[in-house]
Amino acid sequence: MPSATPIATEITYHRNARSLEVAFDDGRRFHLPAEYLRVYSPSAEVRGHGPGQEVLQTGKEGVGIDSIEPVGNYAVRLCFDDGHDTGIYSWELLHGLGVDRERNWRRYLERMEAAGHRRTAGEG
Repeated sequence: MPSATPIATEITYHRNARSLEVAFDDGRRFHLPAEYLRVYSPSAEVRGHGPGQEVLQTGKEGVGIDSIEPVGNYAVRLCFDDGHDTGIYSWELLHGLGVDRERNWRRYLERMEAAGHRRTAGEG
């Protein structure tokens, strides 16, 4: 029986696709592009230190992941090739990013447009 908070059972980074594949004990499996993970990093650099302090991440279309480091038995630290490495991605966060990917991505694109930015590559 799955736990209340899904636990990652398998994590694979597909370097050519720049996509993290994460399987969970609830049977769900998500393919999460590195760009998506980078712009939704849980770090203070991205989220700020409180509501309304979020920093819109731009120019991350080609970002990749250099390394994935375990953090206890509850999370991973993703080290991106643009030097960003301060986000700790809990299993709960990764699962939520998978479940809400389409809605989150739409919201990100809307925020980019409202700020006058355009992406230079395909869908994240």
